[in-house]
Amino acid sequence: MAHLEFRPFISIVIPVHNEEAILRPAVVDLVDQLSALPWSYELVLAENGSTDRTVAVAAELAERFDQLVCRQTGEPNYGKALREGILHARGDLVICDEIDLCDTDFYERAVALLQDSSVDFVVGSKVMEGATDERPLYRRLGTVVINGVLRVTLGFRGTDTHGLKAFRREPVQPIARACLVDRDLFASELVIRAERAGLGVHEIPVRVLEKRPPTIGLARRVPNVLKNLAKLFIAIRVKR
Repeated sequence: MAHLEFRPFISIVIPVHNEEAILRPAVVDLVDQLSALPWSYELVLAENGSTDRTVAVAAELAERFDQLVCRQTGEPNYGKALREGILHARGDLVICDEIDLCDTDFYERAVALLQDSSVDFVVGSKVMEGATDERPLYRRLGTVVINGVLRVTLGFRGTDTHGLKAFRREPVQPIARACLVDRDLFASELVIRAERAGLGVHEIPVRVLEKRPPTIGLARRVPNVLKNLAKLFIAIRVKR
C-alpha cells in the first residue's frame, strides 16, 4: 500500500525575524498549550532575514518537535514570509499568529467559528468592541489610521486586517497567491481580497499584549507602509 502523507488539521504560520531571545520559550509554551487541544497540527516558522541566531534556534526546535517546520525567505520581509508560509501550509485550516502573542484562545474561538459553513475567514480585531489592545499609544493610533485609510480608499468593511487570522486553506491559498503587495500590507491585501471575493469574513475581538517591542522600528516601517499603501490601491482598484 502506498504511504499516505500526513496532513494536519491545522497549520499555524508564524513569521519570525530576529527572535532569538523569545523564540525557544515561545515555541515550547505554544506546543505545551496545543497538547491540550484535540487537533493535529503543524507549526510553520516563516523566518525572514534574521541576523541573530533565530535560524539556529529554529533548527534546534525542529529537531525537538516533529510538528515544527522552518521556512526561510532570505530577506527581512514580513509579508513575503507570511505569504510563503500560507502557500506551503498543508492543514485544512490555517492560523496566522505572531511569535510574541501565541494566542491559543483565539485559535479555539476561530476554529469553532470555521465549523460553520458560512464562515471562511476569521480576523482577530484589536479595535472592535470587546477587544483589548495593550500596545503603546502610537502603535494603537497607527492601526486606527491605516484601517481608516483602507476603508476610505478601498471600501474595506471591517475594523482590522493585521495580526491574528484563521481561515479555510483551499479558498484562501489562491487569494494569497494573487496578492501583489508584501511587507506590512500583505495581510491587509489578503483580508480585503477575501472580502471582495465573497468569502465569509468574520471578526472577533482579541487581547493584544506583546512580549517584546517590534523587531523593526516605526521610523523604518512608515516609508514602506506609505509606499505599499499606494501599491495596494493600484493592486485592488486598478489591476484587481
